[in-house]
Amino acid sequence: MKKKKFITVAIDSEASAGGGTQAKLISKHYNLYYLDTGKIYRYIAFLKKKYPKKFRYSYLNNKIKKLKISQLQNKALLTEEIGSTASQIAKQIKIRKLVYKFQINCAYKPPKKFYGSCLDGRDITTKIMPKAMFKFFICADIKIRAKRRYAELKKISSKESFNKVLKSIKLRDKSDYERKYSPLKRTKDQVLINSSKLSKKACFLKIKRIMDKKLN
Repeated sequence: MKKKKFITVAIDSEASAGGGTQAKLISKHYNLYYLDTGKIYRYIAFLKKKYPKKFRYSYLNNKIKKLKISQLQNKALLTEEIGSTASQIAKQIKIRKLVYKFQINCAYKPPKKFYGSCLDGRDITTKIMPKAMFKFFICADIKIRAKRRYAELKKISSKESFNKVLKSIKLRDKSDYERKYSPLKRTKDQVLINSSKLSKKACFLKIKRIMDKKLN
């Protein structure tokens, strides 16, 4: 019996461009271990808001070491306030180094039942998985991204206005692209996917065709 290849997929994407959605679809289809790395920074932002007096390096170090994927499913992590705070926290190199260890372990040592891993974030192709089998960069028009994000927030009963969401995404873009450590950036070895005019299914099928061509 032919041994299955260990598949590694790295996805970097702009905020609300569809990176997380596509990473989930890819992971489910190819039986890969999935990690939304941005949720880790949102989790840290949540801890900062909830436990301000405890919030220091030793406390975070302990929390990240014991972090379970299930803890990243908390809906409280999805607010724009938490997202904005997470974007600022992500600029701190000391915190990033804590998170890197956790991410790299997920990428290269997933549970044995999986055929590999798929991580999405802002510096996955450049920092966490630079030698990944597949490297994608997903982008979209900023107003389309704001509409998508606004629709997501409405589902969780958020009272954010569209203009406020648009402004928040503009600020997050600025922070992601311009931060000193591990900024979001395009590289020659990434496959660019513009999801502006693609449905979730169409975007997935485009990525699947690229992957299948190499895997088969």
